[in-house]
Amino acid sequence: MGVTKVVGIVLVSHSRDLARGLADLASQVAGPEVRVEPAGGGPDGTLGTSGVTVGDAIARAEAGQGVVVLADLGSAVLTVKHVTENLNGSVRLVDAPFVEGAIAAAVMAAAGQALDDVARAAEETRGACKL
Repeated sequence: MGVTKVVGIVLVSHSRDLARGLADLASQVAGPEVRVEPAGGGPDGTLGTSGVTVGDAIARAEAGQGVVVLADLGSAVLTVKHVTENLNGSVRLVDAPFVEGAIAAAVMAAAGQALDDVARAAEETRGACKL
């Protein structure tokens, strides 16, 4: 039995608890094959983002098919862009709602979909209505 290569997911938040909570939720949806990694909070548990934390999470999430990254707020996007500017095209920062995008990405990654398809599914949640 070979190792399944699937798209990984990184969730970047200013809050360590928010990133971990959403990672727990997305992991339950995706199952154990998909690496969903939180990257939340600043140094010493403060609010903020850390390039080192984001880079480490990307490395942990990579399972052979690339990584989709979602961020909660604008400065988290800047952190991700800084970390990924010299990486190859296997890491995609997506413009998606944090929760809905993460769940859509998790479902598609669990289904074995390609990086472009997982990223697109996350971004398509932008127009989703809740009511």
